[in-house]
Amino acid sequence: DLIGAVAFLTRVPMPHPHGASPPNFARAHRAFPLIGAAIGAVVGAVYSILLGLGLPALGAAACALGASALLTGGLHEDGLADVADGFGGGRDKAAKLEIMRDSRLGSYGALALLVSFGAKASALAALPQNAAIAALIAAHALARGILPAMAMSMPYARSDGLAAAAGRPEAATAAIAVGLAVLIAFLALPIGAAVGSVLMAAISAVIIGVLASRQIGGQTGDVLGCAEQVAETAILLLIAASRPGA
Repeated sequence: DLIGAVAFLTRVPMPHPHGASPPNFARAHRAFPLIGAAIGAVVGAVYSILLGLGLPALGAAACALGASALLTGGLHEDGLADVADGFGGGRDKAAKLEIMRDSRLGSYGALALLVSFGAKASALAALPQNAAIAALIAAHALARGILPAMAMSMPYARSDGLAAAAGRPEAATAAIAVGLAVLIAFLALPIGAAVGSVLMAAISAVIIGVLASRQIGGQTGDVLGCAEQVAETAILLLIAASRPGA
């Protein structure tokens, strides 16, 4: 499950043992928060190194976010951009899904990426170094921890595509993912920030889920990627806004 989650969520090569049968990827969703926490720790380490080299906080945050995109291949950022383009520019469900499948970036998608990137960079720069690392670990874990629950509960907007190919996790798998994400948040953050971050992740999942249901009738891989980015950005902003003296 860990190998499957790493291979899906990152660009880290994870070859399966020779002769092994393909893993149950729907079950591997339970490992998403663990991989998210690891991604957050890597991004935090890059951020710390760049600060140690004398980069200003905002510049170090921007470069660390760039390293995050390299590590993940921009998987979720692509979903955010595609959803913004599709929901913003499509006249009906068919048109929205067609736009979302198009690899070209439109104005809605570009603006969504700019807002998300700028918000995350400014939030990190506003936090003390140790707090920024903890926030990254919690935000990445929670933002990926909501995805199995969304994948389990939402119908497919189309029969093909990444979401359908990944399979529908069972309720137990989604519950494990949520439990791990919440545990990581409470280990990484003060209690108040952890509670707020968990609530923000849940609110983000509900908002994107309702919006996607109304716009295209369900989930796609892009919808799940969009939900991850919205939750990650919202959590980092919440933590930055709630710091002492903010």
